[in-house]
Amino acid sequence: MYKTYHVSINGSDFSEGSADQPFKTISKAALVAQKGDCVVVHQGEYREWVKPFNSGYSNLERITYMAAEGEKVVIKGSEIIKNWEKVDGTVWKVVLSNSFFGDYNPYNTKLIGDWFMYPKEWCVHTGDVYLNGRSFFEARSLDDVKNPLKRDKGYTPPASDRVEYILDSDFSIYQWFAEVDDEYTTIYANFHGSDPNMELTEINVRKCCFFPEKTNINYITVRGFEMSQAATPWVPPTAYQFGLLGANWSKGWIIENNKIHDSKCSGISIGKEGSSGDNLCYKTQQKSGYQYQQEAVFKAIQIGWSKETVGSHIIRNNKIFDCGQNGIVGHLGCVFSEIYGNHIFNIGKKHEFFGWEIAGIKFHAPIDVVIRNNRIHNCSLGLWLDWQCQGTRVSKNLLYNNDRDCTIEVTHGPLLFDNNILASTYNFDNHAQGTAFVNNLFAGKMRIRKILDRATPYHYPHTTQVAGYAFVYTGDERIYNNIFIGDLNSGGEYRFGTSGYNYCTASYDEFHKGIVEKGFRDEDKFVEVEQPVYINENAYMNHAEPFNREGSYYNDENFNPELKIVDSGETVYLELNVKSDLLSLKTRIHSTETLGSVRLVDAIYDDPNGNSIVLDLDYQGVKRGSTPCPGPLEGLKTGLNRFRVW
Repeated sequence: MYKTYHVSINGSDFSEGSADQPFKTISKAALVAQKGDCVVVHQGEYREWVKPFNSGYSNLERITYMAAEGEKVVIKGSEIIKNWEKVDGTVWKVVLSNSFFGDYNPYNTKLIGDWFMYPKEWCVHTGDVYLNGRSFFEARSLDDVKNPLKRDKGYTPPASDRVEYILDSDFSIYQWFAEVDDEYTTIYANFHGSDPNMELTEINVRKCCFFPEKTNINYITVRGFEMSQAATPWVPPTAYQFGLLGANWSKGWIIENNKIHDSKCSGISIGKEGSSGDNLCYKTQQKSGYQYQQEAVFKAIQIGWSKETVGSHIIRNNKIFDCGQNGIVGHLGCVFSEIYGNHIFNIGKKHEFFGWEIAGIKFHAPIDVVIRNNRIHNCSLGLWLDWQCQGTRVSKNLLYNNDRDCTIEVTHGPLLFDNNILASTYNFDNHAQGTAFVNNLFAGKMRIRKILDRATPYHYPHTTQVAGYAFVYTGDERIYNNIFIGDLNSGGEYRFGTSGYNYCTASYDEFHKGIVEKGFRDEDKFVEVEQPVYINENAYMNHAEPFNREGSYYNDENFNPELKIVDSGETVYLELNVKSDLLSLKTRIHSTETLGSVRLVDAIYDDPNGNSIVLDLDYQGVKRGSTPCPGPLEGLKTGLNRFRVW
């Protein structure tokens, strides 16, 4: 007989956990809940790290943790601090015994690890200070706390990887600094005109809010909570990937209808555990991070990385914001999952620190992962898919006001990218091959790069079993029925449209003929002969440039459609002007059958169950005609168009 346990801030952990005699902490319920049980948490703030102890058995016998219907339940990784003492002017301090933090002191725990780039001259820690819910900035020194200046833009990447940074200029002068000795932690903070003892002043003290200590805690549902203010560490793909909320190398979690915010690094993690490596490049400097990441794949296989043991999560309808590194992160443990209906924003925007792993969603090895119907905006990078994107589908997502919308890196496909709206001024870095781009709207610049110094794995279809390794030669792309909007700033390696593929061959026959003509040479001829691209029936406007061998396309280089994203908070509209001749472009509906197979992986664009995909529904779910409109929206008409897109 399955049980329902209740938790209330007015309860007792010595009670029986019934509706009349509820537990006081969620952690107590997490110790006793068994497969099929439900934990109902009632209104209030719970300052604890919930560590699910027992596993569900299947989708029919999962353990559910849920906020009571209609009640606001908040889990925080922070504690309220009231004993601040004024030091000088608007600077206050609090002195805490190190025992207050237990075995994890965020103010003595540095953000470090593989691919962590900035700062190097001073340290950033996992701790933070909050005034009425707003996080401060960690200062470089106590002098900076006393004499705060508006934060500079911090780390500036090399010109080839530069993105435009946006700072919270109004709040950046609110800064803190900590000193830790053998017995005490002293935190200094500049509250300007506020008295911290009279306001809600919090410091984060726990690494996570909801994250099992053990791996393989399967079939857990987490529903309807607000979780915030966790002191999460930096989580590259070669590390133990902690999140404010996370599955910790488990299978079959459902994370839905939650509000996740103010994680120092990552919000939700469905990523790697520690036995396959934990920042070994940073710790040993024996091998490159790339080499350790390769090893992590094989070590994961040794501990049972497969569809039967890990992944298959559902993350849906969550609101995720104000996290320093990722909204959702996952390496290896994200396989076979579905990510949809999430609203993700303000990720990586404080710029207190920088590394090569920051994005609204950052996945490595998202095998057979479906990412659809998400709204991602105002992030340093919206969506970053890295390594082993095979059987992955990115569909009907809305990305805008990001420093960069999307990156696909060192992966070989098949990856299907369909019916998406990318409306930022910088849309794409494509350091990959084998992607099918169908019926998307691209309103910004793109960059294409070969990667010939890092061979990455590919897999037998719909499995985690490694089939081989390959470099990224670029090409082997299918690009059909898209709308590209440019401006006058195209040039160099940044392009609007598909002209960046002009060096590629235009068919497999042409490619294969070039290979045969090279004779019996081996690897070098596959570098010298460019992979084919299959590009047709796209629309180009406002100086976006077509592939020079595209057979059928629409091009009005002098027409600016004046694309606008109108963000009204809970709703978003897209506005776009269209000329009548655009609607005459002869297109067709594409499917698994028309897209063919990618060359290196020798796999087709099917769904995770091996079924054919037909792209006959638009962004809004509208049935397409036999000659569909280019772009993600089927109902285009002459003149001004206005669509609700969220």
